[in-house]
Amino acid sequence: PIDLLPELRQPTVNVVTESGTLAAEEVEQLVTQPIEAALSGIPSVTRVRSTSSAAFSRVMVVFAWGTDPYRNRQLVMERLAQARDRLPTGLQPQLAPMAAATGLIMHMGVTGGSDAMALREYTEWVLRPRLLALEGVAQAFLIGGEVKTYRFIPNPVAMSDLGITLQQVEQTLTAFGTNSSGGFAEARGKEYPIRNIGKSSRLEDMRKLVVAYRDGTSVQLSQIGDVQFTPRVKRGDGAFNGVPSVNIAVIKHPAANTVRVDAAIRELLAEMQATAPPGITLGQISYSQADMINEAIANVGGVLRDSVVIVAAVLMLFLGNVRWTAISLLAIPVSLVVSMIVFHLMGATLNTMTLGGIAIALGELVDDSVVDVENILRRLGENRKRSQPEPPFTVIVRASQEVRSGIVYATAIILLVFVPLFAMPGQSGRMFGPLAMAYIVSIFASLVVSITVTPVLASYLFPRMRNLEHSHDGRFVVWLKRVNQRALVWVLDHGRPVLAGVAITVVAAAASLPLLPRSFLPEFNEGNIYVTLLLSPGTSLAESYRIGHMAEQILMQVPEVKALSRRA
Repeated sequence: PIDLLPELRQPTVNVVTESGTLAAEEVEQLVTQPIEAALSGIPSVTRVRSTSSAAFSRVMVVFAWGTDPYRNRQLVMERLAQARDRLPTGLQPQLAPMAAATGLIMHMGVTGGSDAMALREYTEWVLRPRLLALEGVAQAFLIGGEVKTYRFIPNPVAMSDLGITLQQVEQTLTAFGTNSSGGFAEARGKEYPIRNIGKSSRLEDMRKLVVAYRDGTSVQLSQIGDVQFTPRVKRGDGAFNGVPSVNIAVIKHPAANTVRVDAAIRELLAEMQATAPPGITLGQISYSQADMINEAIANVGGVLRDSVVIVAAVLMLFLGNVRWTAISLLAIPVSLVVSMIVFHLMGATLNTMTLGGIAIALGELVDDSVVDVENILRRLGENRKRSQPEPPFTVIVRASQEVRSGIVYATAIILLVFVPLFAMPGQSGRMFGPLAMAYIVSIFASLVVSITVTPVLASYLFPRMRNLEHSHDGRFVVWLKRVNQRALVWVLDHGRPVLAGVAITVVAAAASLPLLPRSFLPEFNEGNIYVTLLLSPGTSLAESYRIGHMAEQILMQVPEVKALSRRA
């Protein structure tokens, strides 16, 4: 699985409740507090947090690390069943879908058409169900457009003349929105269900509703008022590139492959665009987490390419032998393949931190193989000089065993440096643990390659080489040894100045530590900027939308801005 970051959030269950027309204070007292009280005593719960706003309550139940998320949801459901009797009539708390900490994988806008209600209706009842049907999509939140509702505007004069009360109208409208059963009628050996059809989506059916009878004549709803479609009262609105739109935030399931889900969404949008109503535009994406992941993978691919080229150049420069270089270089791809297999077996994801661990280890993957190959070549050369040479296979086995303990100890020392990262608690441990795991797995894989694959390849490629009995140092290495010899002589003759210079360098390095930049997370260049405008409390939605539109027009003048999504 490919993801942006490791899972950093403790197992959490969100309980959301739409509270009708209650004000924020009533939501807190009548809805949030009873739910909090019911959920606080659940086993393994570390804390309960909540937010209450007008007509909406959200309670976040945080469980301990390592708990089963499905069992956690079951425990919350059992406690909610006990708390429902303490809530106002008609309120139904619901569990929000499971989502990862970095679950927002895409943000898009749907624009077009002259009717905002038709745009919202298409997005909510056609596009959103298709998105939710995709594997890996946990939820799709909509904001913007106008939600279509039926509205009856009573005429008090007509109602008074006909003697119709508001209670009669309310009963009639309630019955209009429901279907009921009248049992079964049996005829000629067959049963026929009797249905009372009261639910309809046609405005004309609503106008013809019979409210009462006067003098044997029915009084229809259209006679005592006006019936029409009208948008529901807005609590939020959205725009895309300055045009009113319905914005969709897509949340993925924690175990889903972000890149694969993103590709499935784009394919679905392209497919639905062909059959969308005239004027409606889909596929306008302002944020895609997969773009950043693909860029990170491409960067690691670039690092891998550059590392292989540099390592190959250095090996050829120092070793001066194509076969030796090829065997040493083979440790890089084989080690990476082994690392991927181990990741798969451990259930780990390929994310920014695991890619970082691999990138750190790339330059060290050839070390063990270089040591092994160098000793094999030296022993084969010595064996060829003998009057009675031993079989090359025996020499290679012995040469590889001579350096095996040194390779193992050196690798173990390097790996021990990263072990403390596994002891880091909380979010820091969840963040840097995968980096350490990726590094350790890659280095350990290179160790396995050096003591298995490398000797086998050497047994095929080295025995028939010419000039094995001669030194394999190239001209560059010979020159370096001469320079190194002169430098060693000077250093040994001037021990005190050398030690003083080293001490000064160490002190300077220690003094510069506070000046180095420090941050919990590495910098991410995901190409998105979030601008938040905080307005005075009580500012209306219309005024918030107007001010946001002004900021939007300013931001769209920036040449680098490709797409701009806004919500109020």
